[in-house]
Amino acid sequence: MTTYVITVPGTFTAGIEDEARTRLNQALRPADPHRTRMGDAQDLDPLTVNDDDTFTIRMAVEADSVPDAEEDARRLAGSALRAAGIDGSAAPLGPAVITGIDSEL
Repeated sequence: MTTYVITVPGTFTAGIEDEARTRLNQALRPADPHRTRMGDAQDLDPLTVNDDDTFTIRMAVEADSVPDAEEDARRLAGSALRAAGIDGSAAPLGPAVITGIDSEL
């Protein structure tokens, strides 16, 4: 298995309140990129929200291949949004992008 650091962009179509942002950060903790060697070096935060309500979710995913990692990242991001009480239409996600690979090979 390889650990991938994945970035998933999106947009909050109606903004996001502080309480929902807190819940989303808590839901993202299990996939926190700080838990990889790369995350420590890059000082990544799992959630960044911009002034225009676009956002970026960064997470570490263990997978056998790039497509599996990207699929898992989108699934985990969607799950974290739902756990925070935000449905998919209120925060559509863009394509997942690999921003780092941590492998023992």
